[in-house]
Amino acid sequence: MSALTSIAGTSKNPFIRFLTSPFIWLIAPAVIFLLVMIAFPLGYVLYMSTQDFLVGLQATAVGLRNYLQMLADPVFWIGLRVTFTLYIISLAAQLVIGLWIALLLNRNFTGARSLRTILLSPLAMPPVAVGMMWLILLDPEFGPINYLLKVLGLPNLLFLASPHQVVPTLAAIDTWQYTPLIVLILLGGLRSLPDQPYEAAVIDGASNVQQFWYITLPLLRPAIITAAVLRSIDLLRFFDTIYITTQGGPGTASTTLNIYAYKSGFVFFHMGYASALMIALFVIVLVMVFALSLFRRSVQ
Repeated sequence: MSALTSIAGTSKNPFIRFLTSPFIWLIAPAVIFLLVMIAFPLGYVLYMSTQDFLVGLQATAVGLRNYLQMLADPVFWIGLRVTFTLYIISLAAQLVIGLWIALLLNRNFTGARSLRTILLSPLAMPPVAVGMMWLILLDPEFGPINYLLKVLGLPNLLFLASPHQVVPTLAAIDTWQYTPLIVLILLGGLRSLPDQPYEAAVIDGASNVQQFWYITLPLLRPAIITAAVLRSIDLLRFFDTIYITTQGGPGTASTTLNIYAYKSGFVFFHMGYASALMIALFVIVLVMVFALSLFRRSVQ
């Protein structure tokens, strides 16, 4: 390191001085990791999206033809609609339910720790196990949920087998598993709120609803947006639970862009077109996260 320092100090070439400085060797592992794990795969997928590549055949450069085909593909627009429908339903439900549970757990009462452990337990389960569990619970013929509906005198529901019920059902499954993440974030935000505004509100005679609306929500807004950003990244690329439960069916009723890209690449082996779909999904996720981040800065 001393030899590098002496070379950096005596050389007049700024590039040599940069390469031989101790600083570059400190950041080199992180830079190499980013290049190998992020930049190279992203660049290769971008390259593949400009190729007509069917597994087993020679790749042919086609420029933007895959993107033009994507814009004319009705299944792409179905996948886009399903992706955003799941995103909106799931995110809204998780934020509302998560805030309600966080407010509940923020109070001191007997059994609060046990209740917190029970409510947060779904977060520890792998998505594949969750998908298999709900696939059994929601089975139209032998599932216990339909049995309970029958006992109550209600009609059986198809849940995952119905084109009209599958998206709300998948949103409910994801909400059941990942609402605890929202609870953890918002509970941490609630614990960090100052007491002085609430004490002043009590003195002024503000009700609990007024305190929540005019104090808690404004002060908790950064934590809510942080939770929304984290869940947005996952929801827009929702894959594992959908693949385990429906594989995009019935028909294309639950086919998100992620599922469609997977089928295009690993079922029909059109790797070029699948790469274009993944680039489109990447841009959508990037734009949504950037928009939410700008919104967060504007409200701070």
